[in-house]
Amino acid sequence: MGVNERDPYTGHATTGHEWNGIKELNTAVPKAVWLFLAGTFLFSLGYWILMPAWPLGTTYSKGLLGDDVRQDVAAHLEAGAANRAAWTTRIDTEDMSTILADDELMRDVRQTGRALFGDNCAVCHGLRATGGPGFPDLVDTAWLWGGTPEAVLETIRVGINSEHPETRTSQMPAFGRDQMLEQPAILDAVAYVRSLSQPEVANGPQAERAKAGQQVFADNCSSCHGEDARGNTELGAPDLTDRFWIYGGDEASVYRTVYGGREGHMPTWEKRLSETDRKILTLYVLDLPKSAP
Repeated sequence: MGVNERDPYTGHATTGHEWNGIKELNTAVPKAVWLFLAGTFLFSLGYWILMPAWPLGTTYSKGLLGDDVRQDVAAHLEAGAANRAAWTTRIDTEDMSTILADDELMRDVRQTGRALFGDNCAVCHGLRATGGPGFPDLVDTAWLWGGTPEAVLETIRVGINSEHPETRTSQMPAFGRDQMLEQPAILDAVAYVRSLSQPEVANGPQAERAKAGQQVFADNCSSCHGEDARGNTELGAPDLTDRFWIYGGDEASVYRTVYGGREGHMPTWEKRLSETDRKILTLYVLDLPKSAP
């Protein structure tokens, strides 16, 4: 096929290329493409002139507008720090009960506390702070070490069974594993403990065993959990009369607890979080029952 051959239908010259009887036409580039390319070139040229664009060794061309994104970011950070300082100063100086009663200030606490909790606490206590096996629910208000602002703040500061020299320390003995109680006594104690919060156990087939377990409890468990089994926040011993269980309240779970013992762990946050952040986190945790669905 000749290069100067023209297509009889369109009148365009051909390029001389042919594939399976299909001839390639030598058509002109559409004007819209030239217009787009020209517009792109003019925009790029204008941007290079007006905005920072060209690297020049250790610096760069500043552009006629002198725009500097770094300065913009620094200004935003400075403004954010000033805004944070305005309300964190109140966090540092005001009493926690006063802050909890201040709806406007608590909006900032909830926003910042949610981020602090998600970054540091949610991995154990869950995103909704409802806990899980071995980790307390922070919404149910069943506090192991006390639910006052001061008690919660101290728990966050020193942790539980942590490496902090002032850590809160708590451990439940392994009554079965360490052969402190025989198997029948363990089963009696399990039935009694479950009967304290579950009427179906107290009045069901295990009623006699639960009754026998009361003495086992008095002899071995009351020193920590109290004679009324309502716990002791000085020792971190949970209340056994409510329906809030850390390790589960079914028979198998309670048996494992009595037989093998329990020793929870919470890290100290004194070095990782500032005093202000620990106070914000305390306020956030104390506010959770109010904001829970």
